[in-house]
Amino acid sequence: MPAKETWRALYRHFRPHRAAVALGALFTLIGAASGLAQPLAAKSLVERFGTDESITGVLLLLTGLVLLGTAIEAVGAYVLERTAESVVLAARRTLIGRLLRLRLGEVERTQPGDLMSRVTSDTTLLRAVTTQSVVSAASGGLTFIATIVMMALMDPVLLGVTLGVIVLIGGATALVMPKIAQATQRAQEAVGTISTALERAFGAFRTLKASGAEQRESATVQQAAQEAWRHGVRSAKWQSVAWSSVGLAVQVSFLAVLGIGGARVASGAISVATLVAFLLFLFYLIDPVSRLVEAVTQYQVGSAAIARIVQAERLQTEETEETEETEGPASSGKGAQEPLRSTSRGAASVTFEDVSFRYREDLSYVHHGVSFDVPGPGMTAFVGPSGAGKTTVFGLIERFYDASGGRVLVDGKDVQEWPLAELRAAIGYVEQDAPVLAGTLRENLLFAAPGATDAEMADVLVRARLDGVVERLPEGLETVVGHRGSKLSGGERQRVAIARALLRKPRLLLLDEATSQLDAVNELALRDVVAEVARDVTVLVVAHRLSTVTLADRIVVMDAGRVRAMGTHAELVAADPLYGELAATQFLATSAGAPAT
Repeated sequence: MPAKETWRALYRHFRPHRAAVALGALFTLIGAASGLAQPLAAKSLVERFGTDESITGVLLLLTGLVLLGTAIEAVGAYVLERTAESVVLAARRTLIGRLLRLRLGEVERTQPGDLMSRVTSDTTLLRAVTTQSVVSAASGGLTFIATIVMMALMDPVLLGVTLGVIVLIGGATALVMPKIAQATQRAQEAVGTISTALERAFGAFRTLKASGAEQRESATVQQAAQEAWRHGVRSAKWQSVAWSSVGLAVQVSFLAVLGIGGARVASGAISVATLVAFLLFLFYLIDPVSRLVEAVTQYQVGSAAIARIVQAERLQTEETEETEETEGPASSGKGAQEPLRSTSRGAASVTFEDVSFRYREDLSYVHHGVSFDVPGPGMTAFVGPSGAGKTTVFGLIERFYDASGGRVLVDGKDVQEWPLAELRAAIGYVEQDAPVLAGTLRENLLFAAPGATDAEMADVLVRARLDGVVERLPEGLETVVGHRGSKLSGGERQRVAIARALLRKPRLLLLDEATSQLDAVNELALRDVVAEVARDVTVLVVAHRLSTVTLADRIVVMDAGRVRAMGTHAELVAADPLYGELAATQFLATSAGAPAT
């Protein structure tokens, strides 16, 4: 990322904390000023050794300066460290808020593990670069200038020798700084690869075990870890070169000053006390020079992190009413609103008008002029071969994706014109794989409707035939269901997903093969529940089982991204060869007792 953009991004994170950083810088400068007075006190002490004057006062002053400088710098360091943690917290809040609002297409194009590493790992590197490095650059620069001025007043000749050595070594050190940024960025990318590989492995852990793939996946993760180590070591190597250059510059300067200064003392150009004070200033110069090197080094490390954070921030997000409230770096994360529940009454209507759609510009179209009209209430089933575009219909209704052409209307209003939260509040959606989140059963049921009452939950549990499951669980609703619901069967996860959708009290219910993993008894019961719900709610079902399809008030037959036919089961069996073939196949599969696919 260009330096100008990097500085702009860093300043955006630094800006809300300017006052705290300024306070920390003030304490640091006061501590540095007390340090600058120490060589002068030492000079006075050396001069008094040759006289009968008391040195007690000077010793006490020197001791007081040391203690005062240490205490003040400690307070300044605490203020800066606390501010640094606040910077990381604000960056994480902002980034988390954006990542959870990403458009679905962006998430599908990006590795989730890499996104997680940007929140956890990359933001940590902001700690130093937005606070400590700023103060180090400011205080180090001012202290360096003040020290140089004091040294110039002592002896300009020795100052010229010192600056010559520092410039020579500093110029060589500057050449390694870009290498630190490059190595750090590659190390952070490797850390993202580790997160991605682990997320993939844990996301399909049973498949991994059943496939005997532990060693292969372990090798993949270890390779990423090795890559992170390699680039981390490379960054550490160049950082060590930068840091050692400080000591080298001071040591070479000390030897040069000692030799030339000794000759000037012998010639009477300066006194011994002046040489001692100059050497003390020279050693004191280590601190500001170290701070300047630290600031540049931290900037190189931080610029690598900020580039990855900015990349994540540039991913396209859904615009919601809460966007402005949560966008700023200083947002507190408090007062988060629970999901809306539909307040409108009556079943929703759904209309597709000549809709075309493709997932990306470089991919072929999934929908080609899809048109249909579904008045509410009632149940409408979508059937067709795999890849016909049935599930995509639901994604367009929910505005997970925007149509490439044509219009999608809910209640006669283009979904593009609906406030996103209001649109989704009217919809209950049960996905094909019926995801269950880590946590308790209660948390999963309330996920879409946190404000639901106990009575409403009890009613939904009975309707979804989950009441018996809850009674069998050791801790009832408080039972932890495991990662992605691993402690529940496939059928139980589907019932949880259906109950979660019903608890939302939607006006439009989308069921994507919601009963595919249920046994015959539970499927029959839930079919009756769906039929009951369809009296007051518009229900759209993607189904492969004939038993579900025949209950529909209308059936939409899709093939190759087009609507082929619409009608009732009896009408379509007689009029549409594809539907007749599907119905015959499903009937045979159902008669054999095998679940349809």
